[in-house]
Amino acid sequence: MDGVNSRSAGTVAVLVTLGVVVAVLVAIVRGVSGERESRGDGLVAADVDRDTPVAQGAPLAVDVDLVAWADATAGQTGVPARALRAYGAAELAQRTDTPDCRLSWTTLAGIARVESDHGNLGRAALGDDGRPTPRIVGVPLDGSAGVREILDTDGGRLDGDTVHDRAVGPLQFLPTTWEAYGADGDGDGVADPHQIDDAARGAAAYLCADDRDTADGAGWWDGVLTYNRSGEYARLVWAAADRYATAAAPVS
Repeated sequence: MDGVNSRSAGTVAVLVTLGVVVAVLVAIVRGVSGERESRGDGLVAADVDRDTPVAQGAPLAVDVDLVAWADATAGQTGVPARALRAYGAAELAQRTDTPDCRLSWTTLAGIARVESDHGNLGRAALGDDGRPTPRIVGVPLDGSAGVREILDTDGGRLDGDTVHDRAVGPLQFLPTTWEAYGADGDGDGVADPHQIDDAARGAAAYLCADDRDTADGAGWWDGVLTYNRSGEYARLVWAAADRYATAAAPVS
């Protein structure tokens, strides 16, 4: 009888342990406000005020070799080089379009870190073509706990859902937002939110809308909170962007 009780107790302990692990994994996958987010590198929300500007380095030179820059910066920051090329190109393009916005690649990298771990969320892996495989598609926005209800607006063209909208791609665009800010960042003639060059270019335009200055605390927070209206989300982005800017800063 004692042996049976011991085995039963062991079984219960294993089940409890498994239950805890599953709960933690669910929390990681769902992330902030129902979004899916990976915390594999220990990212935690920064304890900063609403108007605190994020760290960012000097603007990229217009003639920078993006491949060489991305390879070097990947070693400093841990951000995949393929993703960095997209963020760097988006910074250059947006600074040409809206120089007063002063957008840095670090902000785009911070958002992408929280939204999709730079296109490598869960089973997805970012390919050389800038596309995560499999595609990254968020939860249905059906009004369930933690999410808004947004009925389908694109006939499922981007998210495969003809009932509700879902956020898509490495920068997690909603179909309606992509309709307004979608861009062709890789020059193939198609604006595709599932492709990281396009997605980064669209995110840059979105962040710089309404004459924002993202190098200013208020402007940066307004832009990021427009992307996702959650203070906790913005603080996670701030922490990631600040980490990347600090890691990539030249040693004096």
